[in-house]
Amino acid sequence: MTAPDSKLLTREILLGFWKVHILHHAAEHPIIGQWVLNELRRHGYDISPGTLYPLLKRLERNGWLRSEAAAGDGKRRRRYYHLSKRGAAVLDVLRETVVELHHELVEEAAADAPRRPSRLGGPEDTRMPAAKARRASGTARRPRRR
Repeated sequence: MTAPDSKLLTREILLGFWKVHILHHAAEHPIIGQWVLNELRRHGYDISPGTLYPLLKRLERNGWLRSEAAAGDGKRRRRYYHLSKRGAAVLDVLRETVVELHHELVEEAAADAPRRPSRLGGPEDTRMPAAKARRASGTARRPRRR
């Protein structure tokens, strides 16, 4: 299997994820561009200011964010972005969609995946891993002796 074209993946898929991420955080608190850059990078997204700032402007033009410039002099004053009422409605739809997508991509895929044989036994070995069994039974892990 060949690796996907990263520019195509970014343009067609990840850009949408970034928008959801931005709207989510703007719902929690006012955001600024530099904070968003750091947050997205913390999640492993390599996004440049030249991509982010037009994206923030587009979200604002769509009516999903509103911004205000910080008080002060100068052309490049810090802008604070807030989620608008329209943005909150969009975020509600996105949350429902993400839940549905997660269910399909992760939960159903895991349920439908063929069971792999464990390293300890053959194909008939269907033992649960110890950590999963503890969670299912509600028992805690025993402390390790040193």
